[in-house]
Amino acid sequence: MNIDLSQFDNLELENIGQWPYLAKVVLAIFLGIVVLVLGYIFIVSDKITQLEKVRREEITLRQEYKAKYHVAANLELFQAQMVEAEALFANQLKSLPESHETPGLLDDITFVGTTSGLDFVKLNWQPEIAKEIYIELPIDIEVIGSYHEFGNFVSKVAGLPRIVTLHDFDINISGSDSDILRLTLQAKTYRYREDNE
Repeated sequence: MNIDLSQFDNLELENIGQWPYLAKVVLAIFLGIVVLVLGYIFIVSDKITQLEKVRREEITLRQEYKAKYHVAANLELFQAQMVEAEALFANQLKSLPESHETPGLLDDITFVGTTSGLDFVKLNWQPEIAKEIYIELPIDIEVIGSYHEFGNFVSKVAGLPRIVTLHDFDINISGSDSDILRLTLQAKTYRYREDNE
């Protein structure tokens, strides 16, 4: 098949109707390609981007749906757990000394120490440390006694009705007798932080 390219010479846009058949076909193909490319750029590519966004959103919504379905299917169990957690929190809150009870805590620690056979060298409140929902009340303690008396003391402090934690233990020999030891530690108790604090 021999194509005569001379038919493409002297073509004018005002006379498209007079163009040879092959020139009309080439122009139609060219315009079709331009329309397809511009349509893809301005219409389809935005839709593809939007489709990907919707697919990602669908995955997120499915995960949220599964989580909410799980909660809804186990609502009674979750409500029972919530009541239990609130009761446990209220019980733990009762274990924290209130501000008017903190001096009595020093008396309790002193009583526990002396009944364990320890001699107190130091028992001092330190400045309060405010945390997000509670206030930490540190107490510096220094006692003299035997190793077993220390163990008995720590055991009795753990058994107090109020929450008291013991930190920063340091045991040294006190004097010439190796059976007499000096224990320094920091006890911490906590109280609930009121809204106005």
